[in-house]
Amino acid sequence: MEKDLSNYRQSYEKDLLLESEVSDNPMELFQKWFHIADASHQVAEANAMHISTIGLDGFPKTRVVLLKKYTYEGFIFYTNYDSEKGKAIAANPAVCLSFFWPALERQIIIKGKAEKIAENLSDGYFESRPRGSQLGAIVSDQSEVIPSREYLEEKLQKLEKDMEGKEIERPSHWGGYLIRPTEIEFWQGRPNRLHDRLRCSLDSEYNWIVERLAP
Repeated sequence: MEKDLSNYRQSYEKDLLLESEVSDNPMELFQKWFHIADASHQVAEANAMHISTIGLDGFPKTRVVLLKKYTYEGFIFYTNYDSEKGKAIAANPAVCLSFFWPALERQIIIKGKAEKIAENLSDGYFESRPRGSQLGAIVSDQSEVIPSREYLEEKLQKLEKDMEGKEIERPSHWGGYLIRPTEIEFWQGRPNRLHDRLRCSLDSEYNWIVERLAP
């Protein structure tokens, strides 16, 4: 099997990125860019982000999760703590997040440390989820090998009957992570592959240092 992709090219010409756009806290520029992406009809699920972890086998692994909240402190998403990514984070909390919005010709790459959020915050979000999603979080032993799709469906049907008319509580192995950023890079596509890259890094006194990188 072979396919030559060397002629696949696109010229990026929609916008530019200047140092003056970055305030004392780069989370403000993240918020601006996110609002633009979220309002764009050309961007599906602006909150879809890649998260990369170092697995217990020593290999990096990247998958897509959904950002559910962001604040000045960082980025929050939810998952099964016993999943492959949860075990990887427990062993090494250093992670990388990335957003790519092709329609805007923009990327944001974030390095940071993951930590579990308070249980009451995970409880609150779990309660807000649709009932089917709540049941799914209990039924799925995320990342574990299962014999078939039918096994999963049957397990869900049994739980639906058992929980009929009852309130569903958040399982202790499911909850949120906060990623506290130590570095945020904003990438804006530009013509001739001379893209704009601004890297914002925390120094030892927790001030953000802005540097322009060669594309």
